[in-house]
Amino acid sequence: MLWQLFLNNKGNAIHKYAHYFPIYEKYFSRYINQPLIFWEIGVAFGGSLQMWKQYFGPHAIIVGIDIIEECKMFEEHNIHVRIGCQSDHAFLENIAAEFPPDIVLDDGSHVMSDIKSTFSFLYNKLPKNGIYVVEDLHTAYWESHEGGLRRNGTFIEYCKDLVDELNAYNTRGAMEPTEFTKSTSSICFYDSVVVFEKCPHVPCLNLHTGHGG
Repeated sequence: MLWQLFLNNKGNAIHKYAHYFPIYEKYFSRYINQPLIFWEIGVAFGGSLQMWKQYFGPHAIIVGIDIIEECKMFEEHNIHVRIGCQSDHAFLENIAAEFPPDIVLDDGSHVMSDIKSTFSFLYNKLPKNGIYVVEDLHTAYWESHEGGLRRNGTFIEYCKDLVDELNAYNTRGAMEPTEFTKSTSSICFYDSVVVFEKCPHVPCLNLHTGHGG
């Protein structure tokens, strides 16, 4: 459905990589026609905001965030645009108070420090079943965006550490469980995309059925 909306778009321009669409469908399809507040950081030409509005349906509120004032022109019914820097926590706090997000899609500056700053502030703002997606993470390997292969400080390297936090209960005391541990069910890596799914931690149960063993 979303792929067809993209292909048939005759409105404002949308720029997305083709392999993102199955990822979107996997995580977002259950929210179609449900009450939802969806944030997209990075408005660009406004077309993707309109695409999300069509995709999620009449109960969704779409919130676009950008640093370019002209992006305000893309506001319409159920689409709101707020102008400011994604790494400005006071700015994000105000928007989160106005529109508490259920899903955040970071398609913003693609600069590592901005991505990490935004995630560190917003992730804990999501509800217990929230979804946080960072895309275009090929820039994590580009020096122009504070990236580089295995370079300390990139969002990819940051996520590698979060894998350990996700598994903190399994470290036999080597790492104390964090709020991230307690509130996250999965981190999924794709080409240029990382998806975080929130869910209250459920203790691991080692079950055994059948004969033998």
